[in-house]
Amino acid sequence: MRKTVIIVPCYNESKRLNKDAFIEAAAKEKGLHFLFVNDGSTDSTLEVLNGLKKTNPAQLDYLSLEKNSGKAEAVRRGFVAALEGDFANIGYWDADLATPLEEIEKFCRILDETKAALVIASRVRLLGRDIQRRAARHYLGRVFATFASMLLKIPVYDTQCGAKIFKRSDDLKKAFSKPFNVKWTFDVELFARLLLLNKEASGAWVEYPIEKWADVKGSKLKQTDFLKGGIEFLKIFSILYIPFIRRGYVEGLKGKS
Repeated sequence: MRKTVIIVPCYNESKRLNKDAFIEAAAKEKGLHFLFVNDGSTDSTLEVLNGLKKTNPAQLDYLSLEKNSGKAEAVRRGFVAALEGDFANIGYWDADLATPLEEIEKFCRILDETKAALVIASRVRLLGRDIQRRAARHYLGRVFATFASMLLKIPVYDTQCGAKIFKRSDDLKKAFSKPFNVKWTFDVELFARLLLLNKEASGAWVEYPIEKWADVKGSKLKQTDFLKGGIEFLKIFSILYIPFIRRGYVEGLKGKS
């Protein structure tokens, strides 16, 4: 594995964070690093992360935000910090490990051995796959994903699974240079940014049907958030398809305004 760092946003995860899983993953693969982002937690998450770092400071590190800023900003701040290093691949992963850490090696193999620039986890219920998802979330997710695909004009199946790894690039740095305009659908806005910077970008994106995924108790995602996501889609639509808004938005990413 080429040198890889995974950003793990954490908000009040002290009781859910599987410390042993991260320690074992790092010990197994010396090229794999984790950067946890404490998103202004009000529990003992910061203490947990400090203890985790002490077990392997070369591969397990964290940064702490003074106040809760939301997952989108926590991920963005993690990428900004990671892009200052010499990592070949940079990704983000949900702290609850709904997607097992074992999938990271498979994602990186695709990035390292092909021309792929991004590997996206896709929760597809296929024979031989163990995808455990509540029916309501599955069907709401399918509606959401369909609209996301139409909005972006790319055949993406699952934009919202919290496991993605990118190959380092100048466009990736630009895409994370500014805070996101949306909260719940930042994955979609991120894809939109990359497409605005390079309209052919999706030709190097790969969706990988992960072998295992399971809903984890304590998820902060609520069904009402799907409604909020629909409203946020209107913002992304304006960024993509209203010329004067799109122009100013792209110039901002490129540092021209």
